[in-house]
Amino acid sequence: MTNKRNDNGMSREEAGQKGGEKTSKNHDKEFYEGIGQKGGQQSSSHVANDPGRASQAGKKGGENSRGGDGNHR
Repeated sequence: MTNKRNDNGMSREEAGQKGGEKTSKNHDKEFYEGIGQKGGQQSSSHVANDPGRASQAGKKGGENSRGGDGNHR
């Protein structure tokens, strides 16, 4: 992804950082806990209740993060 400057002389990365900092000042810990809980509820039906799918997702995550075959222990 390119990090071009916009009309305000700010890159997307810088704008995102600035927005995140402002958001964190406007919300408390409970706000972020609520977001995490909602995300968990949305995704729980997809992976957590299907052991085969959870295993496959874990293996794929291992491949992506380690660059290997997912069998690292």
